[in-house]
Amino acid sequence: MAEAAARTCDLRLRGVTCTPVEVPLRYVLGTSAATVRAAPLLLVDVHTEQGITGRSYVFCYRRSGAKPIASLVEDAAEIVRGETIAPVAFAAKLQRRFALVGVTGLVRMALSAFDMALWDAMAVAAGVPLATLLGAAPRPVRAYNSCGLGLMAPPAAADEAEALLEGGMQAVKLRLGYATLAEDLAVTRAVRKRLPDAVQLMVDYNQALSRFEALERGRALQSEGVAWLEEPIRHDDLPGNAEIARTLDLPLQLGENFDGPKDLLRALQAQACDLVMPDVARIGGVTGWMQAAGVAEAHGIPMSSHLMPEVSAHLLAATPTCHFLEYVDWTDAIAAEPVKIVDGHWPVGDKPGTGLAWDRQAVERFRMP
Repeated sequence: MAEAAARTCDLRLRGVTCTPVEVPLRYVLGTSAATVRAAPLLLVDVHTEQGITGRSYVFCYRRSGAKPIASLVEDAAEIVRGETIAPVAFAAKLQRRFALVGVTGLVRMALSAFDMALWDAMAVAAGVPLATLLGAAPRPVRAYNSCGLGLMAPPAAADEAEALLEGGMQAVKLRLGYATLAEDLAVTRAVRKRLPDAVQLMVDYNQALSRFEALERGRALQSEGVAWLEEPIRHDDLPGNAEIARTLDLPLQLGENFDGPKDLLRALQAQACDLVMPDVARIGGVTGWMQAAGVAEAHGIPMSSHLMPEVSAHLLAATPTCHFLEYVDWTDAIAAEPVKIVDGHWPVGDKPGTGLAWDRQAVERFRMP
């Protein structure tokens, strides 16, 4: 590791390139909030004076999000251009510089994307996987398939659940939030019946319910073979989530909307969840994730990921309370070498960095104007 560290000590930032793309989804994702047929992504390439490139990307949620995030990434890169790359120091400096704008929302996502690409560049320069640079051994990380299972009729959901077991998947996630509890139960039972007993089934409400509905539906789901209940109510209603976590035997999962490590800490202090799943683009990139992982470890809370599996797999390999990787195949359409699940695990290999590399022809095909 001493040699690896030496190779990164003089790595200097030359600039950054941002490329917005919209990639088609293999499975339409219908949730209580929206129906997603294509994923708008912002690809971020960090360039160094030494010719090393670091890569990352973020899911922009809406097409309109890509341009402002790109502008903010470019602004952040200009602030530290020419400096020796030091992601933790850069994160502190950029938080100060963007304080008056507010380090939240799109600003947080932009700084996270930049941070991830910086860490990738350092790992590439060191010639080691990102997990190794973070002090961990690369290893397969247990995953659940989150590619589909949006809101649909019970027979269609059961068929799709079966299809999502490719690669030896041992866990899948089902979106709920139908108009009635009876509909939620009908879909859950159809999917659960089709899946082998050993396959875990997570359910996600995408914040669709009131406290009363969450308790009612959560109680009903407790006997349906469900592994966790995700975001039944507003993620920032900590007292409400604490009541749900306290009342139900079914584990409550929060975290994809945590805006930095302090949000995760506040949720755990409020006893608002049993499990956490930060989004690397909202928690603060690699730097924020590792801080959050320390908080989760201190509280003994299992920690999973949200989207962006390429970098999240390396982070989970370095997370003491590693639980599950959320697997989506959204970058398969533009990746030079798409990663395939093996025996239900994401294979964190020995390639330098996160292993991200783009098929440039495919990127041009899906580039947004």
